[in-house]
Amino acid sequence: MASTDWDLISSYAGLLCLASISIYVGAHGSLPTPKKPKTNGTDKSVVQDDEDEDEDEGVTDRLSSSDAWLFPVAGSAALFGMYAIMKYFGKEWINWLLAWYFSVAAVGSVWKSAVSLMRFAVGEERWKKFDRNRVLILKGPRELVSVSLRTPTIWLFPLALIPSVLFNISETSRKSALITDIMALSFSYNAICLLKIDSFQTGCILLSGLFFYDIYWVFGTDVMLTVATSLDVPIKLLWPKSLSFASERGYTLLGLGDIVIPGTFVALALRYDYARADDKGAFRKPYFYATLAAYFTGLVTTMAVMHVFGKGQPALLYLSPACMLSLFGVGIVRGELGKVWKWIDDDGSKKSEVEGNDDGGGEEVDGKGKGKNKSKSKRE
Repeated sequence: MASTDWDLISSYAGLLCLASISIYVGAHGSLPTPKKPKTNGTDKSVVQDDEDEDEDEGVTDRLSSSDAWLFPVAGSAALFGMYAIMKYFGKEWINWLLAWYFSVAAVGSVWKSAVSLMRFAVGEERWKKFDRNRVLILKGPRELVSVSLRTPTIWLFPLALIPSVLFNISETSRKSALITDIMALSFSYNAICLLKIDSFQTGCILLSGLFFYDIYWVFGTDVMLTVATSLDVPIKLLWPKSLSFASERGYTLLGLGDIVIPGTFVALALRYDYARADDKGAFRKPYFYATLAAYFTGLVTTMAVMHVFGKGQPALLYLSPACMLSLFGVGIVRGELGKVWKWIDDDGSKKSEVEGNDDGGGEEVDGKGKGKNKSKSKRE
């Protein structure tokens, strides 16, 4: 009997941990920030909190079902386009061009990720004690641009430059796995935070479309494998096939698409749990834990099949059904599948009500003491 290849197993385990942690953190980063009630007074603390929201402003648009249908089409066009360029013109110059493009993008991505990490580490109360700096660009009396930054945010910017600089000055044919992973994880985190699906219906359309997309381009042609192994840019996670992190045996890789796409679905499940939580602080996460566990199981299955057959696998072949079936399974067990299927993540606030919320009763009271019917979304 052949001995167990612990080096290769450690590589699978490393990728599995990185991908799962990335989705867990990104999903929590996608949760909305509770809004403070507006006041007519001159309470400086309230004004300060409102101004501080400038630093947290993000994209509020949601990916709709009409957008989800286009993902496989757009992805196929981009993938085949890169494959054709590599085949007829070579991969050197496109690697050079994309390396610089992603290096510039990574500066902002790593910066934002570092700020989020530090803010979590010090806590909200302490974070708001740091000095707030505002940069204004004016045209006459009109304000064109206003940026509000806490002092640590400014000091973290030079650190955000380091991964991109090191990535581009490396003379090796294969960039450092550590640098690549830092940049790729920041892309993954920010994508899951910002790319929000508007409903589980849209999520299922997206996962279903990319399920067939992945199968075709991996099993039907050599396009996906060629592009994935030829591009030397930070759009994939790498882990060396060695317990000592040596690079002689090469790397196991996982594309960011296999993290971000299922990750947006897991993040939506977390926002659903958040929306249905009551006001007593009970924030249970049955749908989030179920979909995250399904992702973990699906990725383990992908790696197991890849190991047994010795051939690259389309990860979404296993991840897409796993995530969708876990959602349906929990919905059926809890008797809430109809409510889950109809729910719309329309405004991103905690008070975006779920029809038939478990709290009971037909009305809730807002901050002004006015009753609101629970079948409608409450915007604060």
